[in-house]
Amino acid sequence: APTWTDVLPRRYKPPATESNPALEDPTPDYMNLLGMVFSMCGLMLKLKWCAWIAVYCSFISFANSRSSEDTKQMMSSFMLSISAVVMSYLQNPQPMSPPW
Repeated sequence: APTWTDVLPRRYKPPATESNPALEDPTPDYMNLLGMVFSMCGLMLKLKWCAWIAVYCSFISFANSRSSEDTKQMMSSFMLSISAVVMSYLQNPQPMSPPW
């Protein structure tokens, strides 16, 4: 016969990532790195599409990150990508020309 402790709800405990490294998602780190690379290309080479891809990558990195992670690196990547967009449009305010 079930006792009253079998019926009580139990708090969810996520599995430890130290014991199972496959649970660690590398997507935010890759997107963060990719965003920084595209930001630098947008800033140095003045390519607007690189700057926009950097903004897109930083949004993906932010969306896939965990709340427990350090947000300083993510915010610096985001600010770098925004500054790449702003600087590329300050130097050449015309809209992006289509590649075809």
